[in-house]
Amino acid sequence: MNLSERLSLYLQLTRLNRPIGILLLLWPTLWGVWIAGNGHPAWYIVLIFVLGTVLMRSAGCVINDYADRDFDRHVKRTQERPITSGRIAPGEALWLAAAFALLAFLLILPLNNLTLLLSFPAIFLAASYPFTKRFFAIPQAYLGIAFGFGIPMAFAAQQSDVPPVAWLLLVANVFWAIAYDTEYAMVDRDDDIHLGIHSSALLFGKYDVVAVMVCYTMALVLLATVGLMIGSGVFYFAGLILAGGIALYHYRLIKHRQRETCFKAFLHNNWFGLVIFAGLVLDYF
Repeated sequence: MNLSERLSLYLQLTRLNRPIGILLLLWPTLWGVWIAGNGHPAWYIVLIFVLGTVLMRSAGCVINDYADRDFDRHVKRTQERPITSGRIAPGEALWLAAAFALLAFLLILPLNNLTLLLSFPAIFLAASYPFTKRFFAIPQAYLGIAFGFGIPMAFAAQQSDVPPVAWLLLVANVFWAIAYDTEYAMVDRDDDIHLGIHSSALLFGKYDVVAVMVCYTMALVLLATVGLMIGSGVFYFAGLILAGGIALYHYRLIKHRQRETCFKAFLHNNWFGLVIFAGLVLDYF
């Protein structure tokens, strides 16, 4: 295998060719960066957290494929992933994940001690999430914590403290993650039943669509509470209203539980996070 072919496999393994996961991790991180920076975060803070998001999501994808390598061979959609297909050795994949995680850690070395301290649970959450599908009934909640841990880190980096509003923002992200990842789990419901993997789609059963909409509602209510706590204005709340409209559009996509439309709803969550961030930025201006 030449260098070009190996780099192509690394690209697939880290999902850098599929940026939706990066965006779903990036938007809540940027919510935290902007609020903690009172609408004017330093450019180097933004750069550190954007690059850190890309690196940690990539490392997480590698660990996910390593953890699921025996499951993936039984699912048509995942049979050709680099580790499962045998084109990348499991040990080599772990070294790649470690390299990405190390680069992410090096990025935050210039920051304060509290941020460095919080980086350890962040790494643990990212590394352990793939294994929660074996024993945790709703791994999507764990994913929401892992995907949102950049929020308290952003506050720590800029305020040397993690105030209650940061944790409330993190809880809002947990509800959003349960919503969008349940939509994703609805795509793989039959495979998960066959393989004995836990997911929120299986836990909620026939109430899965209702549960998704409740989670969207809870996320928006908590985000509105955050807005009230920080004294946000009309643009922020307009962003939340637009996000609510996007959630209603997702209801139309998932209500019949068809694989293609559920997956489309999952991918469309990028816009949910984006309009909230856009409203936040405009409000500070």
